[in-house]
Amino acid sequence: MSEEKFTSPSATGIVAAARAASKEAKTRSLPPVHLWNPPFNGDMDMRIARDGTWFHEGTPINRPELVRLFSTILRKDADKYFLVTPVEKVGITVDDAPFVAVDFDVTGSGADQILTFVTNVGDTVAAGPGTPIRVTRAAATGEPSPYVMVRAGLEALIDRKSFYRLVEIGAHHAGWFGLWSGGAFFRIIPSQEMDG
Repeated sequence: MSEEKFTSPSATGIVAAARAASKEAKTRSLPPVHLWNPPFNGDMDMRIARDGTWFHEGTPINRPELVRLFSTILRKDADKYFLVTPVEKVGITVDDAPFVAVDFDVTGSGADQILTFVTNVGDTVAAGPGTPIRVTRAAATGEPSPYVMVRAGLEALIDRKSFYRLVEIGAHHAGWFGLWSGGAFFRIIPSQEMDG
């Protein structure tokens, strides 16, 4: 029996529909949420925290397989996030990015280097022109927030330990310090600021 109790009709329905969609999509393939255009059924009390924890009605969802299931039916339209099935579309809250990149592997070197990230929900993505790395900096503190695109507008916040490892393998190119992956160079900070 699940630890999570989904009491609202919408939550119960979305779980059942997500399970059905997942079975239809087979093993590791993702359901074709971009093709589904169901009616909007309102917002659900579900939130993804900055650290990647999913909450339903204020309670953490502690079953990784359920979080993974929800992550496969997540879609971003404009600046809003939705869980989408063939019959239902509900809005959820995302504090920052919906996923967290918790590790990465490196193959090759220089411009031929490929960085392959693993997310907290089990997705893998090789950074490149279609799945870029970007870094924003907080205006007040200058603290960096690095992201990698996972799919269809859904990003993963790169966790701190992974970002420190990335900085160790960074390179200077055209006046910037950054990272090569998939033949593209992703800027982190101007080279001149590295000494400052």
